[in-house]
Amino acid sequence: MANKSNVTIIGGCGHVGLPLGIIVATSPNFHVSLLDIDEKRIAQINSGMMPFEEENMQPVLEKVVKKSLYATSDIGCLHNSDVVISVIGTPVDRHLNPLLKEIHRHADQTIEHMKDDALLIMRSTLYPGVTKLIYDRIKLRKRNIHLAVCPERIRQGKALAEIPELPQIIGAFEEEAAKRAGEFFKKLTKTVVYLHPMEAEFGKLMVNSWRYLDFAIPNQFYILCQRYGLDFYRIYDAFQYEYPRMGTYPRAGFAAGPCLLKDTLQMCAFSNNLFSLGSPAMVVNESMPNFIIEHLQPANLADHTVGILGMAFKGNCDDNRDSLAYKLRNLLKVYAKEVLCTDPYVRDNNLLPLDKVLEAEIIILGAPHSVYADLCFPKDKIVVDVFGFWPKVPVHHEKRDAKETTKLALAQE
Repeated sequence: MANKSNVTIIGGCGHVGLPLGIIVATSPNFHVSLLDIDEKRIAQINSGMMPFEEENMQPVLEKVVKKSLYATSDIGCLHNSDVVISVIGTPVDRHLNPLLKEIHRHADQTIEHMKDDALLIMRSTLYPGVTKLIYDRIKLRKRNIHLAVCPERIRQGKALAEIPELPQIIGAFEEEAAKRAGEFFKKLTKTVVYLHPMEAEFGKLMVNSWRYLDFAIPNQFYILCQRYGLDFYRIYDAFQYEYPRMGTYPRAGFAAGPCLLKDTLQMCAFSNNLFSLGSPAMVVNESMPNFIIEHLQPANLADHTVGILGMAFKGNCDDNRDSLAYKLRNLLKVYAKEVLCTDPYVRDNNLLPLDKVLEAEIIILGAPHSVYADLCFPKDKIVVDVFGFWPKVPVHHEKRDAKETTKLALAQE
């Protein structure tokens, strides 16, 4: 351990901090402390158990826990840390403006316990300008602490595959801080890209807002198709077939989770509502549960039991934060006779076994978990699948070979 650098991750037992911490701990260069206030998660991690789903991460945790990685609630671990990584996001008020008092409190507490010449990396999504506030706080306290903002861009559940491959964005006000952050991440990933701190902050909001807008487009067309009696996925499949420019066009579904809506709202707040595309996207995406209920009203929901399959915010995931499936459930409780919910991954005492929920007269897909792929439903069952997860009537493709095509063209000349 003498030759290792000590790394502390503040908020290290969560979905951002823990996967990063485990991967850092696999490097022979580092010893990692996961600093958190959740004692239950701390105990679980120190026993070698992942507290949430993260692809292929469980065996890696088992190899590093209590060797090069340890979870703790003792803030004293900051005293000897060469690198401190904060995954605490910007606290905001109800108008999504940053709470300066809370930012200063967190910065002061962190800086107070850090040693001189250490590196502080801000990892979570930050409101543009927050890194400058923290930088000014360091200078005000006359501390020799190097500050960088290095936004996390990993797809949830895919950290083990993506951290070594994705370029790492690094923003810093001083050359020494940029250099140290670059040296740190070069031990984990192949490429680093340098920006001004505010560019790094804005870029993270920009990318998440873009993804949220990207999902709003098919959702808008799905709603229009339903209103005009058209089959969105027959059209989608037909126009995507062997047409490269449709390759990145997403399917309809619930655009949810702890980042996309929040970051779109923060972009709106930061721009003084000049981000004019954000508000319509929010109206479309957030209205999907309401539209489903409106679409089902002719079935007289008050006389039927409704089952929701999947309560996570996306498929093959156990994270239900800001899941629109829960918004759908709460709305259905107003209109339906009874609402039954299930999910093979989400830990929720109110969820029921799959076979019980399948007894409902109306089935709604809330999250496209792969375990649902082979389900079959009787013809009299009402099934709502916004994701196009279960195939319906396939689009007929008819191909001629090259010789036939040439003959036809010659005959038409």
